[in-house]
Amino acid sequence: MTTTDASDEELVADEGTKRQFVSWVTLGLMTTASVASLRPSPSMAIYGLAAIFLYLLPALVFLLPTALVGAELASGWTGGIYRWVSEALGKPLGFLAVWCQFAMTIAYYPSLLAYVASTFAYVINPRLAENGPYVAVVIVVIYWTGVWISSRGTKTVAGLSSMGLVVGTLVPGVVLVVLVVLGFVFLGQGNPSAAPMSASHWLPPWTGLASLVLIVNNFLSYAGMEMNGVHVSSLRDPKREYPKSMFLATGLVLLIFILPALAISWVMPSSQLSLTAGLMQAFQAFFDHFQIGWMTKVVGVMLVAAALGGMLTWLAGPAKGLVLLSRQEGYLPPVFQRLNKYGTPRNIMVAQGVITTLIGILYAFSGDVSSAYWMFSVITVQIYLIAYLLMFVAVVRLRRTRPEVERGFRVPAVAWVAGIGFVASVAALFIGFVPPDQFGNQPLWRYLLIVGGGLLGLGLLAPLAFLKFRKPSWVHPDHQ
Repeated sequence: MTTTDASDEELVADEGTKRQFVSWVTLGLMTTASVASLRPSPSMAIYGLAAIFLYLLPALVFLLPTALVGAELASGWTGGIYRWVSEALGKPLGFLAVWCQFAMTIAYYPSLLAYVASTFAYVINPRLAENGPYVAVVIVVIYWTGVWISSRGTKTVAGLSSMGLVVGTLVPGVVLVVLVVLGFVFLGQGNPSAAPMSASHWLPPWTGLASLVLIVNNFLSYAGMEMNGVHVSSLRDPKREYPKSMFLATGLVLLIFILPALAISWVMPSSQLSLTAGLMQAFQAFFDHFQIGWMTKVVGVMLVAAALGGMLTWLAGPAKGLVLLSRQEGYLPPVFQRLNKYGTPRNIMVAQGVITTLIGILYAFSGDVSSAYWMFSVITVQIYLIAYLLMFVAVVRLRRTRPEVERGFRVPAVAWVAGIGFVASVAALFIGFVPPDQFGNQPLWRYLLIVGGGLLGLGLLAPLAFLKFRKPSWVHPDHQ
């Protein structure tokens, strides 16, 4: 699967050391696996054929810029986004960037576990999928179980994490193929599509920003594309091969996102779609149509296992990264820097769990699980976008202030590429404050209070407070 005579991975001599090369195809597949997911499909299925446009637009203005910018930064500076932003804009903004990568998980875990709860409902009782108290209990119980498992240390969690990584990668792939095949067979039998498939529906109907706001979720779906930039130095000819790798990954990611969304729209009317349980609604409709309804429970168990496996794999990662950095620089109070005897940042995970529990309680009192799920998804996106805004500024500034630093890859027309990504991120951040048409008749002030409060409190006020009250004594003794 490569255009060169070399195998995908080859060890060669390089100045007396062994260096491992990967082909651009291999890197493209690695990037696809790290980004693609089935979870956002229901939110885009609401748009029917227009989902293609709504996936393609943010791919061009956000996905590709983040991948290209991340490659230049990663090939010039090790240490991730903290190092990139600190070198360009100073350590306080570097801390803000790495804090946002951690803080987004505070809002992300409840929305992920709401999806798990709604999916598992189709194994026990589909009517529970939109039951707030049930969803709240699942969020709280599973999160704290995950914290307990992770706090037992590497030896305890290693086997489960390895299994979770395999399950979390393979199962969605199998489910994706099944869903798309069922969709095409369904149409091939002459059944009408629930969503119009005519050329006039390529663009979503315009009724104001509220009609397009679900596109914001795609920015979260595409987040993480820049992480694989660390592998750019493993390519033989990064300048030529990395863009090819990213265009391959972008094409595959779009297919993986678009085809399931279309398949769901073929069988489920948009007015009946749940943002959390839409995937299972589609499977149940397909399986009932083909008279194999029992398969719904099987797929439900598979998807839950995949989601929980993926969660367990990286539950402690963002928290531990923040703690280790804070030990060096003194960004967090000592109580949040403590590691237990297994090397796990239990205190900060417990603090995160308290907020997760409060969010779970909000689900219990929500009359619409889909709306609650959407609001916390928006908060997740907005917090994460702060880190991306800083990254786009950093790459332009570093090109001007540190031109002598050797980079394995340089973004062509970097100011334009980073500028497009920056403007797209700002637009997505502000569009998130507009409630979608699916929000119903719920009061606007409540939506703005939750979304704005989440962004302001978790994304800005918390890190600024840590910076303001930071003390020299917060630096860990090992780094003083």
